[in-house]
Amino acid sequence: MSGRLRAWRERWTTRLRARRAGWVARLRALKRESLVVWYAARDPRLPWHVRLLALAIAAYALSPIDLIPDFIPVLGYLDDLLLIPLGVALVVRLTPADILADARARAAVAATRPASVAGAIAIVALWLLALCLGWIAWHRWRRN
Repeated sequence: MSGRLRAWRERWTTRLRARRAGWVARLRALKRESLVVWYAARDPRLPWHVRLLALAIAAYALSPIDLIPDFIPVLGYLDDLLLIPLGVALVVRLTPADILADARARAAVAATRPASVAGAIAIVALWLLALCLGWIAWHRWRRN
């Protein structure tokens, strides 16, 4: 490889890494702010209309059901890319500063805790139960 080509490749690699780092930082901030919205929505001092919006945004962000299914090209992911960040930004803007500070503190504590082993076991148990019930139903259907 020539020297010019190598230098060009190194410049582009550096630029791509910097862009990737920027996007990763934005996604981590969105994840953190989503958790802040969840804790703010659970605060009884929050006005009811902001709480309703915060719960709707948190439910949409965590729900496996989308407004527009992801298999529809472009539009499927566009709703996730627009609705969740805009909703989180709106809730953060409408939330009073003291409630937001408390929610951010609770989110910071929750982010440092390890994942729940009991929760993971419960989810795996539910999937195994669903698999067993499906297997039983399949065998009964095959007999008939």
